[in-house]
Amino acid sequence: MSLLKRIERSQEPGPEQQPSKLQELRVKRASPGVGGARDAYTDLKNRIQQKLIAELDPSMDITQTSEVRATIQEMFETMLQEEQIVLTRNEKRSLFESIVAEILGYGPLEQFLNVDGITEIMVNGPKHIYIEREGKLQRVNASFESDEHLLRIIDRIVAPLGRRIDEGSPMVDARLPDGSRVNAVIPPISLVGPTLTIRIFSKIPLTVENLIEFGSITREAVEFLKASVIAKCNVIISGGTGSGKTTLLNILSGFIPDGERIVTIENAAELQLRQEHVVTLESRPSNVEGRGAVSIRDLVVNSLRMRPDRIVVGEVRSGEALDMLQAMNTGHDGSLTTAHANSPRDMLARLETMVLMAGMDLPHRAIREQVASALDLVVHQDRMRDGTRKVTSISEIQGMEGDVITMSEIFRFEQTGFENGKVIGRLRPTGLRPKFMFKIQEAGIMLPPSIFGIGTRGR
Repeated sequence: MSLLKRIERSQEPGPEQQPSKLQELRVKRASPGVGGARDAYTDLKNRIQQKLIAELDPSMDITQTSEVRATIQEMFETMLQEEQIVLTRNEKRSLFESIVAEILGYGPLEQFLNVDGITEIMVNGPKHIYIEREGKLQRVNASFESDEHLLRIIDRIVAPLGRRIDEGSPMVDARLPDGSRVNAVIPPISLVGPTLTIRIFSKIPLTVENLIEFGSITREAVEFLKASVIAKCNVIISGGTGSGKTTLLNILSGFIPDGERIVTIENAAELQLRQEHVVTLESRPSNVEGRGAVSIRDLVVNSLRMRPDRIVVGEVRSGEALDMLQAMNTGHDGSLTTAHANSPRDMLARLETMVLMAGMDLPHRAIREQVASALDLVVHQDRMRDGTRKVTSISEIQGMEGDVITMSEIFRFEQTGFENGKVIGRLRPTGLRPKFMFKIQEAGIMLPPSIFGIGTRGR
């Protein structure tokens, strides 16, 4: 028997039964069948949820999730008994989890946050929720009740971080406690209602072996990048949105030796470094009065006074690129960062533009000389047409010839086909060795020539 039928039947008093409180529930009949059942379920959920919130001790520490959950469970069972609501075990569990998600979690989104394979959640207004699974977008059968409901969940995400979202500041970047990246936009900027985008990070950070297994990179390229990081080469990871730049930055950062002091700088802290000596800095937007903003550029400048061995910037987007290049050129070798670009060559052009955004009227040649002197490697990552992420190029910055920065590819992705919806190909060495090989050798690392495709045929 359906939930709607049992709710209606429980409203009919027996010969010796007085009407129960459940009779107060009025099922909307504008849309019969499934729609009516959904209205009844929502009405019941909201009523029990509001009663639970009213009766919960306001001083209870909701960060103690297990204790609060046990308290809610006890109160929930008591309410069902008092109102003589009979549900099956599955319906009771579903109703309880839905209410707990509203009180302690993120409402309708809670069910997708811990599912393996889901990498992105996109909410386009209260009634349209999409997920990305294995690189493909799909709409899910879940929704918020209203704009206000969605706004409550957005506030629950951003408030603990000291950030705000309102008509005066209708866009915000934030993160979940597990580091997953969040962006929210509300009206009047968004014309479809509040929108929310969550980039879900794996609960267990991806390892080098995972990337090799997925075909994102080869073992030879990993050995080369590991040696380059240990040898304190300056590396920038380029790529488009969702191409896996932050994941690769996390992995490359893991190659930094434990004895070094690392300062990480991000808009919203996402990196999950495992070293012991790590200082994490996070930018801050302005307050209601328009004061107190701390930009990425401010943090990069300040990090130079913190005696860092390595500076890791989550992403350079504007004027901080100049300060990052200055740091790389003034003894802070081994720095790592990411930036959006369509190709390694495009990355250099974007860096030039970002330096100009710092407000310094520098000649183009001077900027290019800074870039050529500071950077050693550009690692480019692409999101392929089948949804997979692959490293498609590892290029060395060699210097200047005239007014042009010279580059040479050490590894290049060669696509050999497209079968069964999958891109077929491999990241192959080009046969060239980088000019900074002396840095790697000085670090005590001897890479075999075979890594660069020297002395091998048919690979």
